[in-house]
Amino acid sequence: MIECIFTLDYEIYGNGTGSLRELVYEPTERLKAAFQKSNARFVVFVEVAELEMIEARRTDPAIDLVKDQIRGLNEDAFELGLHIHPWWYNATYEDGRWLLDYREYNLCTLPQARIIHLVDRSLDYLRNTLGASDFTPLAFRGGHLLFQPTQPLATALFQRGIRVDSSVYKGGLWHQHRLDYRRALSNGYYWRFTSHSDVPDREGLLLELPIYSRMVPAWKMLTIKRLGLQRRAHSPVHAGKKVLSRLTDFVRRHPMKLDFCHMTKHELSHMVDALIEEDEASPNSFRPIVAIGHTKDLIDFDTVEYFLRYLAHKRIAVTTFAGAYRRCDR
Repeated sequence: MIECIFTLDYEIYGNGTGSLRELVYEPTERLKAAFQKSNARFVVFVEVAELEMIEARRTDPAIDLVKDQIRGLNEDAFELGLHIHPWWYNATYEDGRWLLDYREYNLCTLPQARIIHLVDRSLDYLRNTLGASDFTPLAFRGGHLLFQPTQPLATALFQRGIRVDSSVYKGGLWHQHRLDYRRALSNGYYWRFTSHSDVPDREGLLLELPIYSRMVPAWKMLTIKRLGLQRRAHSPVHAGKKVLSRLTDFVRRHPMKLDFCHMTKHELSHMVDALIEEDEASPNSFRPIVAIGHTKDLIDFDTVEYFLRYLAHKRIAVTTFAGAYRRCDR
């Protein structure tokens, strides 16, 4: 049985540029309407660090609108997850732009006391935004999908009531930040872990529901749609260099994530068609697949609506982490 979990990283550009209204509020409103029309829900990974700092400096007038939207999503049964870009917490705002602290780019590499402080700080901000001191998100996603080294962050999350991670994507490799998820290629559709997010542990503290991906030839990542989205945040030259620099990590094969913002209609349906063939061969297995998108990249709503119709036609249910977690736990 296949079920699809749509996840949305709720954020402006990672370098601090862009407006909350254009890159967060407006695309989320349109996506919410599309899902409500289909009687479906998605998971919102709220990037709380940037929101806290933007609110503290009052650098964007749409911050109050965004906070209202978060409350509305929660009230309308859209699941909220925790997402942290730690490089925002030491940021300063000078001459109309953010200067971010990239020394804290990977939360996992910080001292334990700093990790715990930032996790608690981020949870406090989310709870204050919701006006619910007892709110605890079920799921976490690391900034830029970084969840290595896995400890002590995994234990800190578990101790605070978080039970699911969705940072791993099978085959992921990023030499610059020592990220290597290639060991996960032999894993199933989900697994428990404690010491290493990509290594199954039957008694693990957290459940990993990875972003679904397939290994493809590297040239398949150089599409017009992907390069166009890169250019929205960077110059054309910088966009090309960024993509090519990452592709040097994969001379032959590259993980293509199930990304409903970056992929075309054909890419989305083709990837799931292959999965359906797999499922027909062993229909008793539970196959939760996690799709990823970003508010800042959410411009092609026609493709998103097509994909929702395609899943409905194929009788693939759209669920959330809460729904999938119960099945996986059994």
